[in-house]
Amino acid sequence: MPVAYSNVYLQSAGWFLPGSPVDNAGMDAFVAPLNRLSERIKRRILGENGIQLRHYALDAQGQTVFSNTQMAAAAIDACMQGAGRKLDEVGFLASGSSGGDALMPGFASMIQGEMAAPPMETLSVHGVCAASVGALQAAALAIESGAHAQSLAVASEMPSRLFKRSRFAAQGYDTDFDAHFLRWMLSDGAGAVLLGGPQALPRAPGLRLKLRWTHLRSFAGDYPVCMQLGLTPDRAKSHLDFPAWADAEAAGALALRQDIRLLPHLFDVCIHEYADLAHKGWVPERGIDHFLCHYSSERFMPVVQELLEKAQLGIPKERWWSNLAWRGNTGAASIFIMLAEFLDKETARLKAGDTVLCFIPESGRFTAGYMLWEVEQDAPVETEQKPFFAQKARAVSPANDALPDVAAIAPPHDPAAAPAALAPLLTELASVWQDYRSQVWRTPLLQRMRTRQLHTADYVRWMEHWIPQVREGSLWMREGAASLTGDYAALAALIDLHADDEQHDFKVLHSDYLKAGGTQADISQLRRNPGGEALNAYLHGLAATPNPIGLLGAIYIIEGTGQRIVPSLLPLLRQALPLPPDAFRFLEYHGANDEHHLERWLMAVQMTLEMDTTGTAQPAIIQTARHTASMYLMQFQHVLTAQA
Repeated sequence: MPVAYSNVYLQSAGWFLPGSPVDNAGMDAFVAPLNRLSERIKRRILGENGIQLRHYALDAQGQTVFSNTQMAAAAIDACMQGAGRKLDEVGFLASGSSGGDALMPGFASMIQGEMAAPPMETLSVHGVCAASVGALQAAALAIESGAHAQSLAVASEMPSRLFKRSRFAAQGYDTDFDAHFLRWMLSDGAGAVLLGGPQALPRAPGLRLKLRWTHLRSFAGDYPVCMQLGLTPDRAKSHLDFPAWADAEAAGALALRQDIRLLPHLFDVCIHEYADLAHKGWVPERGIDHFLCHYSSERFMPVVQELLEKAQLGIPKERWWSNLAWRGNTGAASIFIMLAEFLDKETARLKAGDTVLCFIPESGRFTAGYMLWEVEQDAPVETEQKPFFAQKARAVSPANDALPDVAAIAPPHDPAAAPAALAPLLTELASVWQDYRSQVWRTPLLQRMRTRQLHTADYVRWMEHWIPQVREGSLWMREGAASLTGDYAALAALIDLHADDEQHDFKVLHSDYLKAGGTQADISQLRRNPGGEALNAYLHGLAATPNPIGLLGAIYIIEGTGQRIVPSLLPLLRQALPLPPDAFRFLEYHGANDEHHLERWLMAVQMTLEMDTTGTAQPAIIQTARHTASMYLMQFQHVLTAQA
């Protein structure tokens, strides 16, 4: 499931490319031929990958001019200059790379030290190309959660040190094609992005760029290693298992390799994953406006295009943008450099509502990475903006039809305001609620609402699944009340009263369904989706057991959804869907009345804990709340994918 964001914006992006551009004829000064086959392999690879220029952080003598850490720091410096901000405003730094200059400590820590940056939270994401997405996702979550106001993600790569001819001396300058391949594919560079709250786009006044979602998924369990450093050619032995580094080098364990026979599978896997995202509603139905695809070679561009078209998700060629030909393939840094340069050169093409999709396939052991950005209209900005490579964001509060931040949806009951005897239970339930609420907010149904892509048919389908679930509510409540014995029997009257309120709610919901365009007049013909079926079976089964006190945990989640989440959705639904006011009566009713239902719930819980002599009531309520949250979440998840 992708990670969705409600308040994360790109404030600036910068890059650093070392030295002067090196053309194909000048490569031998940095990547010297190994043997008589080298020139032939070089011509073949350069003829296919389309790269004309690249940069190296080495000089012609093979000496390091810029370390990987220094390149990352330079990209960050460019990024911060573009935003007009200082490092002491940043609270979080995440790095993505296949490796820094040292095996330890973490790369992010080394970058922080290089820049003499103030104390901050850091994260080092180790991987290959998609490590950049991991770093950006962590930085975005730091903003979305409210933990930090500004966060940085940086990616930097320096593979050139591995390509020096001297590295192959221990092998007699003789190696296989897999080790030859990447010598003419990869080069050095770094890119950085600054994330934060709303801020206008300097080069396109009146616009800002919002991060809608990120998605990162590894398929390492399905495929063998494709790109690797540190294993022997047969992947059977680690460089650390040799008696000395020299032995590992002689065995080829320190040569960077790519198994090109596996590469076609990478794009097949990644496009299937993208198709799945589209099927679940994460991709706009009208398509993508700007496509930034990190393909390592132009040879793979038609492969990606063909796979997209087969999935009926084709993106016209004029919407593709790549700088591979003149910047080279810089691994994890590529997508940040690409995004920064795209925004620097192409802002005139952007307009409010445009989507920018970044696609990052990683061949290490097959990982698919995606980022979806959306251009938004911004209010006039009075402060002077400083242009730089590529900066983006927004400077006003969300529009009045936007959903509130997920963090603003509080638990049904505040543990701090509860009687002392209830505080421990409500604290545990609040923890269950926070996790449930966050996951609900990221379901395909809610994502469509958040991105203003919900259609009336989606709303009708939601109600088709929901009506039979609501219809069962009063039934399992009465069944549970009838199962109460002993002291707990005193609770039956409260539960029956609640069941009375619920008894006719489904009829109100069915009326809304018909007003919205639903066609099934016979309520009994409507069916729950798999999540609803699971929840219904679970609650009826529990209600039939002696003293099913745990049902109070189920009511906490169900009524909490109506009293906390539903009111957040109603304003957006009203503005997004061309429906009459009486098509939303159920949602409006529950948003207003579940507050009273929860007060009644609080009274029932207080009575239960006072009567509990065995200490089993509280664990039962928490466990049932957790199970109910899981199945109610499943119900949300299946609204757009399951048949009613």
